[in-house]
Amino acid sequence: MKKVAVILSGCGVYDGSEIHESVSVLLALSQLGADAQCYAPDIEQHHVINHLTGDEEPESRNVLAESARIARGEVKALEDFNIHPYDALILIGGFGAAKNHTKWAFDGPAGDVNEEVKCCVKAFYEANKPILALCVAPVVLAKSLTGESVTVSLGSTELPANYDIASFNEGVEKLGLNTQSCPVDDIVVDNEHKIITTPCYMMQGSLAQIYQGIYKGCQKLLEMS
Repeated sequence: MKKVAVILSGCGVYDGSEIHESVSVLLALSQLGADAQCYAPDIEQHHVINHLTGDEEPESRNVLAESARIARGEVKALEDFNIHPYDALILIGGFGAAKNHTKWAFDGPAGDVNEEVKCCVKAFYEANKPILALCVAPVVLAKSLTGESVTVSLGSTELPANYDIASFNEGVEKLGLNTQSCPVDDIVVDNEHKIITTPCYMMQGSLAQIYQGIYKGCQKLLEMS
């Protein structure tokens, strides 16, 4: 059975990992016969958002503890990560990828990247083990693999989108990566570098369409591993 490391950034689209994407990944991997292990950095979230009102709350939460909500407690601290048991890596989307894993949400391509996350991404990349990045998570790849001619997708500028895809593309390309258009239910595959991306909630689409892109991505990830 192939083993896949899944990196989370909290719990909830606006300040952590996108829950639909997280569960869809774990379901797809299970359906495809792979074993998933969730990881998260043991750090404080940038902030906490009330997902009902959209307001910032005057409290603090821990990324690892919040990620445990999605993983049903089965999550490990990223500081204890060891690549050797794993065949592939998945980076989940959600604002946490751009607030907790990186500071892209605040500083764009100039924003810092969490060193534990960066080291994990580079370890898989340098070991020629495949990586799947969902939604906004390609910015984590861009900050971790700056200068590498990797091709990723954050969606399409010609289809209905939830965010400014052109602006994200500009920032990623500024760091030396290439971008490619992709609809919500499909994937972009960089065969040379074993990088797979799918837009998920960067684009407008149903949960069924988003799951289709995630399932394709997981299927390709396991084929490449």
